[in-house]
Amino acid sequence: MLFNSIDFALFLPIVFTIYWVSNRLNKLCVQNLIILIASYVFYGWWDWRFLSLIIISTIIDYFVGLGIFNEKKASKRKLLLFTSVFFNIGFLCFFKYYNFFLDNFISAFSFFGCNINANSLNIILPVGISFYTFQTLSYTIDIYRNKLTPTKNIIDFSAFVSFFPQLVAGPIERASNLLPQFYFRKHFSFEQAKYGILEIIWGLFKKIVIADNLAYFVNIVYSDVESFAGFPLLWASIFFSFQIYCDFSGYSSIAIGIGKLFGFELMTNFKRPYLSSNFKEFWNRWHISLSSWFKDYVYIPLGGNRRKNLRNKLNIYITFIISGFWHGANWTFILWGAVHGFLNSTGRTKWKINTPKFIPICIVFFITMLTWIIFRAENIYDLFYIYKNLFQFDFDSIVGVATVSKSNFIFLLILIILLFILDVIIEYFNNRPVIKNNLIKNNYLLISIIISLIFCIYSFGIFEHQEFIYFQF
Repeated sequence: MLFNSIDFALFLPIVFTIYWVSNRLNKLCVQNLIILIASYVFYGWWDWRFLSLIIISTIIDYFVGLGIFNEKKASKRKLLLFTSVFFNIGFLCFFKYYNFFLDNFISAFSFFGCNINANSLNIILPVGISFYTFQTLSYTIDIYRNKLTPTKNIIDFSAFVSFFPQLVAGPIERASNLLPQFYFRKHFSFEQAKYGILEIIWGLFKKIVIADNLAYFVNIVYSDVESFAGFPLLWASIFFSFQIYCDFSGYSSIAIGIGKLFGFELMTNFKRPYLSSNFKEFWNRWHISLSSWFKDYVYIPLGGNRRKNLRNKLNIYITFIISGFWHGANWTFILWGAVHGFLNSTGRTKWKINTPKFIPICIVFFITMLTWIIFRAENIYDLFYIYKNLFQFDFDSIVGVATVSKSNFIFLLILIILLFILDVIIEYFNNRPVIKNNLIKNNYLLISIIISLIFCIYSFGIFEHQEFIYFQF
């Protein structure tokens, strides 16, 4: 079920009504049970068979968490943690990476003249498996580290694992933040619901108006890169940088907004990353829930910055390569992770020379845009072709832009400029909480903003129900 679909437009108000009507029963278990059922319906709308994976993962980690907490022997605690890691990572590797490893294994032996006959499996990737797997893993790991007390209520834990607003594309919530919110009964708050509606509308604007309009140009070019050179490749790459940002941050905004409607506070996943002046700052602003997950559960256990300079750089490399591989079973994602590992290990310091702030921001964005090409390219061959022809500017390439855009090029540029202006404005007010709170509390201003966004969505939105980019991960 997509957030930008008619199905969800009917699903959400029904669940919202049932949830808050049930509040009159004064029973917490009923509220959480409604969330759990709604989450299973939401996820099962794609393919009900994959509900079994979530249920199995939930049951395993529920009992493993209790077992680790009650066990005193270190060896048995490690065994229980290994059980959780084995099953969760095992499911993830099978569904996401089985064919990748098999194909590369066959290719490696073929290179040395040894032919191996093995058939790939027609495996369907369960939506959101990378997200809820990491969410449940953090639960058992935190219990093992004595940072979290497990819940004894399986309904609460199941609702935490499958909470539908953030189930399929994050934010990847920590149990320490989200799980305790299932421990107390919610009371409807008009203020919270008001902010939730604004977040939802803002997320839909980013997805339907900006991301999906940019996707038209990007998909034409990247689906047949050898037909283009110069300006079409460059602009498609720039547009994709904004497409993926609006697509993914749009989902996160909708998820956060829906959470508020039901009385839950989800973590912020994006903080205007294209206003970053160095790459460490970029990853502190981009997909924050994943970045912080890898920091806490991969980078720090490897030694983090406690190691000497060379080992610290290696830890960064390893973390980013694993992060790249998490995104998809393709060498382009591994290369993308390795490049960002290099950028983060060599470009973590802030600019020391006295320059206007927009200069390092522009440089960081330009390099980030070049790395998004690795992320978006269908394969390594397309990647090399794009880099080779990206800056071959001539009259034919200008004609190519006009051919692809079909008079929408100026409109797409206006969307990007509008987004940039809005991000700068939001950044400005976020750094001035008093002014920000006064503006948000102005109901007339808030209603005007919501109406304006709805008008833009209705007038310029793409209503073809395009999936969110991160659903494939």
